[in-house]
Amino acid sequence: MCYNYQIEDPAADIAGRYRYPDTPSRFNPGDQNGFTHPYVPVITDKKPDEIQFYQWGLLPHWAKDNSFQKNTLNARIETIHEKPSFRSYTENRCIILATGFYEWKWLDPKGKQKQKYRIWEKATGVFMFAGLYSDWVDKNTGEIIPTFTILTREAKGIMREIHNTKLRMPIVLLPEQESVWLSGELELPNAPELEAEAV
Repeated sequence: MCYNYQIEDPAADIAGRYRYPDTPSRFNPGDQNGFTHPYVPVITDKKPDEIQFYQWGLLPHWAKDNSFQKNTLNARIETIHEKPSFRSYTENRCIILATGFYEWKWLDPKGKQKQKYRIWEKATGVFMFAGLYSDWVDKNTGEIIPTFTILTREAKGIMREIHNTKLRMPIVLLPEQESVWLSGELELPNAPELEAEAV
C-alpha cells in the first residue's frame, strides 16, 4: 500500500503541461504521510489542464465526519466497484503528482526488522499516481472538502521484492497514459520501470 510519498515543488517539471497556481494553497512540498491528510497537487477529469489541491483520504458523501479518511488513503483497483467507500466515485478520475514514494521491506518473517526504500519512476522527474476523488460536504459547516485516494494494484517488478508481504504498489502512470486515464479509457495501465534505493 502507499501511505508515504514525496512531492517537491513540481512547477518547473510540469511547465507547458499543466497550469500551476501562482500561490499554491495549503500545500507544503516534501515528504507526505497520508495519515496527516495533507493537501497535495492533483489533476481531475473535470479540470484536466489545471493543478488543484486535494486532501489525501477520500470521503464518501455518506461519511459523517472526516475521521473516516484514515480508511481510504488507498483503494484496490480490483474492488473499487464493490466497496461502498469507492463505488460511487469510479468515474471521478484524478492523477496525483509525485516525485517518489516510500515502502518498507520486511527483513524477517514477522517484520521486526525492516528496510526503508525510496522509489521513483525512472524516466521522469515528476510522475503521477492514478486516483479517484470526491468533493465531500462537511455537514456542520457546509464547507466542500476536495479529497482523493491513491489506487493500488498487484506489485510488479522491483516492487515485489520491496513490498514483500502484501505485494501491492500504487498505480503509476507514464505521461502518455495520464490523459487516457482521466478520460476513463485506461482500466489498468502497464507498470512502468521503477528505481529504488535504501534510505
